[in-house]
Amino acid sequence: MRRVGAGVIQKTVRELCIKANLELRGDVLSALRRAKKKETSARAIRMLDIIIYNALIAKKKRLPICQDTGMVVVYLDVGQDVLIKGDLKKAVEKGVLDAYREGYFRKSIVSDPLIRRNTDTNLPPVIYTRIVPGRKIGVSVVVKGFGCENASRTKMFRPTDPMSLIQDFVADIIKELGSKACPPMYIGIGIGGTLDKAVSLSKEATLRPVGESSKSRHIARLEKDILKKLNKLRIGPMGVGGKTTALGVSILTYPTHIAGLPVAVNISCHATRDARITI
Repeated sequence: MRRVGAGVIQKTVRELCIKANLELRGDVLSALRRAKKKETSARAIRMLDIIIYNALIAKKKRLPICQDTGMVVVYLDVGQDVLIKGDLKKAVEKGVLDAYREGYFRKSIVSDPLIRRNTDTNLPPVIYTRIVPGRKIGVSVVVKGFGCENASRTKMFRPTDPMSLIQDFVADIIKELGSKACPPMYIGIGIGGTLDKAVSLSKEATLRPVGESSKSRHIARLEKDILKKLNKLRIGPMGVGGKTTALGVSILTYPTHIAGLPVAVNISCHATRDARITI
């Protein structure tokens, strides 16, 4: 049995929170550069230049990529042969607290969804914990701004509905949004399970590198078809028009009931921010 102190978790979460806020994911930055090479619209090229430059300046000057430093979502894959010494939840929360104080990041969390009083700490984060084989702990920290989070949608389809209706559902969401979710976007889609499982999958889907396809052939085809449909909308970077409305589409699936077909869509803006490490 391997022992890991709660202090290690705290330090790891702190470092990942800071990194996620200041350094754009490498796969997202590469996707933005590829999009720029394919663009023919001068306005779209100019907007992509600005987005890329913003990311480079944020990393160099140690400033947040976006003023909305988001709600923190932490994924913990804890090996079944690991014993954590201390309070895991408190360690994660302390790591987030340290990062937002040290980084002078905007604190955006309210303690009650209706009374709306700011906690002034950016706590609490959302924490997902899974038990996996092994002696290691995988830690992924997502910083999710709500301009794009508010754009997310769910729908309970009929099990007999064709995949084309799912494509139309996603396209209608993006068409309605226009520039509101800061395109070019990365679209995470969860299909299957129960309603809550589909929603969870849709957010987790955006952890997959942009451009990496599903291992299931029919799902990979659906990802490709949806991406093509979205970019035909020509909303473009920040709504100025062009070929790049979405950088990618990632779909995760789960077995479901014979009577249901839950579908959830989680929108992530061009500042798709997360950082991860295995300890």
